[in-house]
Amino acid sequence: MKKIIRKILRKSPFSKDSYSQSGEDLIINFIFNSVGVQNPSYIDIGAHHPEYLNNTAIFYKRGSSGINIEPDPTLFRAFDKMRNRDVNINAGIAAEEGTFDFYVMSATTLNTFSKEEAQNAENQGYKIVDVKKVKALPLQTVINMYAGGRFPDFLSLDVEGIDFEILEAIKYEESAPTVICVETISFSNTGLGVKNTKIIEFLEQKGYMLYADTNINSIFVKKDVWVNRK
Repeated sequence: MKKIIRKILRKSPFSKDSYSQSGEDLIINFIFNSVGVQNPSYIDIGAHHPEYLNNTAIFYKRGSSGINIEPDPTLFRAFDKMRNRDVNINAGIAAEEGTFDFYVMSATTLNTFSKEEAQNAENQGYKIVDVKKVKALPLQTVINMYAGGRFPDFLSLDVEGIDFEILEAIKYEESAPTVICVETISFSNTGLGVKNTKIIEFLEQKGYMLYADTNINSIFVKKDVWVNRK
């Protein structure tokens, strides 16, 4: 019986570990391998947890490092314990530096700086359990301070309602990520959220192509990088 159990538990040499919600990290890893980037740097905005539903854990475990931004003080603690090669920032991202209301939800994956998003979640059966005053920094300030002014290779973005504002703040002509993974569907506990075509159209105008879509998240790659890969 023990031999049978060991055989069942033995991993296939062809198996692949994924930490993302819907396998996004495996798709992103394929893109970077295809364009010749073996250890991509990253910035994870709304990082939530170092491994659970995380798009950068796969790269960290393979030797990459980057920046994790998580505004919830309770969730943030795990990053200092589990991501000691990374820069871990307990703050949010905003157009201007300041302190803002941060809505802590009964499901922490729904935490947000957006009052509208918090109320939408409440209307669907979740609760606002706390409203904290949390510091936020401009995105370019973070890039200048912790990445030498050069945008990391990969941007993972999940900030419940303010994703577009953050994407708008990127200086695409100067330095921009090669790959972007961003949530592009509104929250719905029925799974029938509305697709945010505004984000898709905006990034396509900035020179990105929509490489893959898992319904919840959309994965973009710079079109010129993908077309000119060797």
